[in-house]
Amino acid sequence: MHDPVYFDHAATTPVRPEVLEAMAPFYGPRFGNPSSTHRWGREARVSLDEARERVAACIGAESDEICFTSGGTEADNLAVLGGWRARKGKGRSTIATTPIEHKAVLSSVHKAAAEGATERMLDVDSSGTVVLDSAIAALGADVALASVMWVNNEIGSVQPVPAIATCCKASGILFHTDAVQAFGKHEVNARSVPFDLASISGHKIGAPKGIGALFIRRKTVLEPLFFGGSQDRGRRPGTENVAYAVGFATACELAVRERTSAVAKYAAFRDRLEAGIRSQVPDLIVNGAEAIRAPHVLNVTVPGVDGESMLMALDLHGIACSGGSACQSGSASGSHVLAAINHGAVAGASVRLSIGALTTDEAVDRAIEVFCKLARKARGLAFA
Repeated sequence: MHDPVYFDHAATTPVRPEVLEAMAPFYGPRFGNPSSTHRWGREARVSLDEARERVAACIGAESDEICFTSGGTEADNLAVLGGWRARKGKGRSTIATTPIEHKAVLSSVHKAAAEGATERMLDVDSSGTVVLDSAIAALGADVALASVMWVNNEIGSVQPVPAIATCCKASGILFHTDAVQAFGKHEVNARSVPFDLASISGHKIGAPKGIGALFIRRKTVLEPLFFGGSQDRGRRPGTENVAYAVGFATACELAVRERTSAVAKYAAFRDRLEAGIRSQVPDLIVNGAEAIRAPHVLNVTVPGVDGESMLMALDLHGIACSGGSACQSGSASGSHVLAAINHGAVAGASVRLSIGALTTDEAVDRAIEVFCKLARKARGLAFA
């Protein structure tokens, strides 16, 4: 009997021991509310402020440009809806985005449309990459806000964010990037790339679920989503989660420090996994194969094999992976990402294997063995 192996790091990652250690005091003697003025509160405030500074340093920002959130979804909502609401009625009515964004962005854009925004979808090619020339042409004077993710969470395609951000800056367009899958795998630096807003999330890099951040460049005005307090300069009222902020800061520092070595390791695992499966499934479709891809995501389709059945079979054999975004689990509509890149016929049949801290050579070998065995079995049943 083999131990189960985990290939779903793009969905979530295990909390790192260093993060747990950093958080522990805030569940004991350092429990104060950072808004309180007594000793316990002041101590908590110092720790929270230090955490904000540490996260800021990891992305080339200033501490007052970091707004802690409950994760990437809240950060995306605050960026898109908060940015749109602050700018609507000022002569620009359009929000530009892509059809392959995380649903947190797409749903926020749809909500803004219900409030009067005009949606504009930028063209994406068959590799899952924004067509840059077309995008730049579409970013006209009517655009209030643009949102383009840095790394696609389903197929790993890397988007031309620096070029789009530069275009938006020149055109006076507020620009947001969902950098949740990019941070820790690519350099995300607010001083070298002129994005106005950027979302990052803790549980993708070894921090707990329930903490993330939105970078908000100085002088960028957002309407808050919540009301009732002055915390975080009124951008996100409510008592701050000091323990999680400290843990998140620790995870961010580790991710930046280890990025170069992690990227090399993850890419080697990804390439070996892809080659091993392809050697036994010659007509395998690697979704996004022609794109520049992040090192930790491999999304594949076996023609003629139902993706959901394949996922269940892999799970029964101890291989944990997914069909795409964890936030779409249970959706019957299939992958909107694959549908957008002209794979509509197989949009529900993909398997995403994502690599991270728990990946080993033995795990890769096991995944190749089981995946290929199950693909052969499924095809035998399908074509019997």
